[in-house]
Amino acid sequence: MLRDLEEIVRIGVMIGPERGDSARKVSRMLDDIAWAEEADLDTAWVPQIPTDFDALVTIALMGMHTSRIELGTAVVPLQAQHPVALARQALSANAAADGRLALGLGPSHHWIVRDMLGLPYERPAGLTRDYLDVLDVALAGPGPVDVENSTFSVHNPIDLGAPQTIPVLLAALGPVMLSIAGERADGTVLWMADERAVADHVVPRITKAAENAGRKSPRIVAGIPVCLCAPSEVDAARSRANRILGEAEVSPNYQRLLDYGDARDIGDLCAAGDEDAILARFRRFAEAGATDLSVRLLPIGDNREELIASKHRTRTVLAEIAAELRQPAAR
Repeated sequence: MLRDLEEIVRIGVMIGPERGDSARKVSRMLDDIAWAEEADLDTAWVPQIPTDFDALVTIALMGMHTSRIELGTAVVPLQAQHPVALARQALSANAAADGRLALGLGPSHHWIVRDMLGLPYERPAGLTRDYLDVLDVALAGPGPVDVENSTFSVHNPIDLGAPQTIPVLLAALGPVMLSIAGERADGTVLWMADERAVADHVVPRITKAAENAGRKSPRIVAGIPVCLCAPSEVDAARSRANRILGEAEVSPNYQRLLDYGDARDIGDLCAAGDEDAILARFRRFAEAGATDLSVRLLPIGDNREELIASKHRTRTVLAEIAAELRQPAAR
């Protein structure tokens, strides 16, 4: 069952600051990325939590403590900073990570941009196009960044560059953003998209746009919560997913994405159960067209010790899957 996943899906893990003591967050995230690299996972994805640690700073730190694993942001809200500033920060983090950055960004949600940052949330798709006009030139540095469009008038040299192109992935949920992701980016980073939404909504739109633009097949990074547990604990895992991750469901963007699939909430998206159940869910996402899986570890338990033990059991299964996928296929 594992072998049919090889070559069509890469296994990654989300690593973020989450909640807890601020003084311990850096050491915990470095411990987590050390485990992910040792476990031979393909990627690690760092969410940009609006109230917490900076994702690109995190990647710079992780990059200096690892040597192989790809490090991606999932995702940086583009309205929060000027595209030249984001390019400068991304190029710096990429250098610290020895060229292993995958830059995930997107126009975010009204409750972050308008309600929290106090910025207008208008024309998100148009803003994304204009933003990419500047960002693409800046990421291709060193050199002048001279771009004028309906949003930006930029004449800003940049002295940084990357030894190879930094992949850019867009958080694309609706048809217009998926078209932009196919035309202008290397793929998309998803959250709240189940297998049917990936197969029937995401893949056809982004792939067609990429083909029309003469670009290579896009990466499709599907984010899903995962919990190794007994069959009798599956309902508890889904309830916990809804309790700690369900705030995303207040977004109209996510609600519209849910409408393209069968899942009604984040609990329905959770890959919960024994190893066979998790593998079956991974397989369905691969068959739907996901090229990458970004696993959000979802521990369950009644106290800190039980939660830590649950997290480590789920990590062990992920490591076993990754190790098996890297074994040479039988001939």
